[in-house]
Amino acid sequence: MNKPMGFRSRLILGLLIVCGLFSCHKGFLDAKPDSTILEPTTFSDFQALLDNTLVIGFVPTLGEASADDYYFPGSYWNLLDKREYNAYIWAYDIFDGQGEQQDWNLPYAQAYYANVVLDGLAKIAVTADNAAQWNAMNGAALFTRAFAFYNLAQIFAPIYDSGTAAADMGIPIRLHSDISTPTVRASVQTSYDQIFSDLKTAAASLSNIIPTANLNRPCRPTALALLARAYLSVRNYRMAGLYADSALQIYHALNNYNKLDTNALVPNKKLNNPEVLYQASFISPGASSGYPSVLNGVNINTRVDTTLLASYNPNDLRKKIFYVLKPNDSSYFKGSYSGSIYPFGGFATDELFLIRAECFARAGQATAAMNDVDTLLSYRYRTGTFVPYTVASPKEALDSVLAERRRELVFRGLRWTDLRRLNKEGSNITLTRNVSTIPSDPMLYTLTPNSPNYVLPIPPDVLKLTGITNNQRQ
Repeated sequence: MNKPMGFRSRLILGLLIVCGLFSCHKGFLDAKPDSTILEPTTFSDFQALLDNTLVIGFVPTLGEASADDYYFPGSYWNLLDKREYNAYIWAYDIFDGQGEQQDWNLPYAQAYYANVVLDGLAKIAVTADNAAQWNAMNGAALFTRAFAFYNLAQIFAPIYDSGTAAADMGIPIRLHSDISTPTVRASVQTSYDQIFSDLKTAAASLSNIIPTANLNRPCRPTALALLARAYLSVRNYRMAGLYADSALQIYHALNNYNKLDTNALVPNKKLNNPEVLYQASFISPGASSGYPSVLNGVNINTRVDTTLLASYNPNDLRKKIFYVLKPNDSSYFKGSYSGSIYPFGGFATDELFLIRAECFARAGQATAAMNDVDTLLSYRYRTGTFVPYTVASPKEALDSVLAERRRELVFRGLRWTDLRRLNKEGSNITLTRNVSTIPSDPMLYTLTPNSPNYVLPIPPDVLKLTGITNNQRQ
């Protein structure tokens, strides 16, 4: 017998209360949930949880706040939320004693929702009649959990190193909805093993069809795309290339930028962008405080990195699609794939073309790498102006791919991970912030390659509640 529609609202409210208690209140890990909270039992209940846009479909942003896609002019940074300002200058203590950090809490709420669904599915007998629905729901929940864990690992765990991953501290891996389970940090190796395991099962369970009317729901290409992204982040380029190729074999549409309105505030409309496989948006660190945020939608006080902006060819439409171009180095970003002013944190085919191209180049296949880049850029340049790349070596091909990745995937939540992995490869990228308002008297902050500050500290309330070890910073 189906429950009334009001059940879903009460169910979601109850689970939001659980998540709030789980993240905020001391001792809650030792207590059982209130018996009045409703338990999801049906496929429609599970779908309602995974469709809850108050929790699902957001990605952490403090990594992007720490990266080099942007800078602040003058003293504007003084107006920022304290957490975001501290991330901006790579401070030792980003959170300054503040708890309830959404970059930590919301992904774990997503994992909790996924675990509620997975635990509920385990109680449902699989039959010939429900097998397809059961598998699809199981795949969606596994993807949701893996996406949450992956995003957490990019900012709260060290960059993967095969020589130390078994000993390096990763993130807490919670695989069941029982909140009384003690919180412990898994190793980096165990963290990624779980992510890869969840995604491989999800990819085998989900449909090939892109759910264009419900892009908040994953499909097989989405799971394959996250596998490609995750393997790229651990610098396993062979596997990253294979999974990017698998996703593109299923779906490889690109958006012709010649058909977009370069003057529009949001040129990439949500329902008309054939590249998008899965929608997700940035969490705004400053949203709850009322402070302005570089990541809380279009911000006219956020300046695009001038070197990045100058790197676009005059015939490259991305420059006008991605940015509001202003004089005196005052251009700012507008080109989100979220279909709104809020930055996009999901998956799209352009990223897959660039992952596959990079992996081809690293494997010595320069021609194949540049074919993928040329395919992408043929949709980006003004009609009739694009000249295909000519490279003399795989090294030159790799440099070209990485340059295009930098231009294409701006404000997508990917640059922080790229900086971490590329510096591990020896790129020696040093970041510098100048927060002085006096040109003749700079006040500089620097993030050196492979600095421990590439791993963010764990929020203070989490440390107090769980007793887990914090990350070390300088």
